[in-house]
Amino acid sequence: MTAADGPEEIVIRADEDVVRVRQLVRSYALQVKLSLVDQTKLVTATSELARNTLIYGGGGTARVEEVADGRRKGVRASFHDDGPGIPDVTVALADGWSSGKGLGLGLGGAKRLVDQFDLDTEVGRGTDITVVKWAR
Repeated sequence: MTAADGPEEIVIRADEDVVRVRQLVRSYALQVKLSLVDQTKLVTATSELARNTLIYGGGGTARVEEVADGRRKGVRASFHDDGPGIPDVTVALADGWSSGKGLGLGLGGAKRLVDQFDLDTEVGRGTDITVVKWAR
């Protein structure tokens, strides 16, 4: 499937699914012609988010798609879980904060690597995070 075919969704239930998300994001990044540096930033950020979905959310889904705003193309990756939610978003986004279970990048690090970062979470409801990286 190519980006032109529409969004693709991966169910995240195991480490292998995190690898699949990384590979899918990289293929979309290539299709929209992200620079090598921007490809690396996007893949790193989405890898962290996919791992968080698995570890903290108990699993969930990732949705990857090509987006355009009229003058440029980009990649949007959305992550959803029905886990416990994030009790303190300010702390979770703080520089240097990590639970010690992830890649060490943390949500704040993932946020800095992308052009757009949207977080919606509620304790007891789960978490939705959407990121976008635009081709320059």
